[in-house]
Amino acid sequence: MSRARLLLIDDAVADREGLAASLRERGFLVDAAASGSEALGLAEAHAPDLILCELHMDDPDGLSMLERLTRDLPDVPFVVVTADSSMSDVMQALRLGAADYLWKPVADIEVLVHAVDSALERSRLRQENSRFKQELQEANRQLKEYVEELQQDQRAGREVQLGMLPPTPMAIDGFRLQHHIIPSLFLSGDFVDYFRITDRHFVFFIADVSGHGASSAFVTVLLKNFSRRLRREYRPRMLTAPGEILRWLNQELLESQLDRHVTMFFGVIDCQDNRLAYTNAGHFPAPVMVSEGSGYYLEMPGKPLGLFPDARFDSASVDLPASFRLALFSDGVFEVMEETALPDKEARLLRAACAASDMEALCHALGLDAGLEAPDDVTCLLLSRGG
Repeated sequence: MSRARLLLIDDAVADREGLAASLRERGFLVDAAASGSEALGLAEAHAPDLILCELHMDDPDGLSMLERLTRDLPDVPFVVVTADSSMSDVMQALRLGAADYLWKPVADIEVLVHAVDSALERSRLRQENSRFKQELQEANRQLKEYVEELQQDQRAGREVQLGMLPPTPMAIDGFRLQHHIIPSLFLSGDFVDYFRITDRHFVFFIADVSGHGASSAFVTVLLKNFSRRLRREYRPRMLTAPGEILRWLNQELLESQLDRHVTMFFGVIDCQDNRLAYTNAGHFPAPVMVSEGSGYYLEMPGKPLGLFPDARFDSASVDLPASFRLALFSDGVFEVMEETALPDKEARLLRAACAASDMEALCHALGLDAGLEAPDDVTCLLLSRGG
């Protein structure tokens, strides 16, 4: 700690000059004062790193001077070096914040140097800690502002996403469609859509975009735009082989270079023939088909969209009963279940789909109540006809 500036205050000339000389020999810069007024003047001219003070002084007394110095120089440590002061005076000095005290005469100057070095080091650590605390407070303030800005962006992005969803519920030729989405804490990419495409056909799909953030949300914008294009640009064979639609969409996603993939279940209802044609691009869980109180998973393997340029997507079809429900979910539904094993989660999902007659009952059976905070979007799409 050499080259530190010390302010030595002592009205005893011999003691003052002797200590000052010894400390200067050890490399310290020493300003020596015989009174309080002189000490304050020196402190104003050259801010000290540490104060050495005799308590037993006449003009003013040492304690009064220390009270003023600690008030005017609160960050400067001080060490008491005293001869005639009582122990009560020393204790008062310690209460004022003295880092140490020594009795005169100081027989071993190294003891004093050690006390000075220790006090300076403690002062340095306190100042460093204070600086770190201020930096942390500033970092926390900036982080809070960033989080608030991010939350505003999240809310704005979520409003855009929700604004692209179709009306719920919606009726198309005796079929009823309704959806329910519980947004995650982060901007995500669950999406549903359904719309009439011909006088006798309508399409529906549920999609789950990988990841979180703006790029995932942007893919949902692309999906909505694709829905609009599909109305205009579909080819008739796609209505019985919807896997061709997913081949088209797969190329669109690859060309977008958004580095996101999408799972999707896509269906086409032929209202005249009462038939569902469907395809699956890696979407999980599979939809649940329910009729006459019993249900089963409408399973079909498939690769996600946006990963494989040469991916092919199979198509299948099923005749629709006069009364049925088809329940579709995003995989976020599994994240909020208390069951730990996947078979148990799938069994609960099947039971809920079989027992619930509408979206409200389905959400209640799965614990998807208002105010639920989920790590991922939770989306339900329910297509039904009849009682």
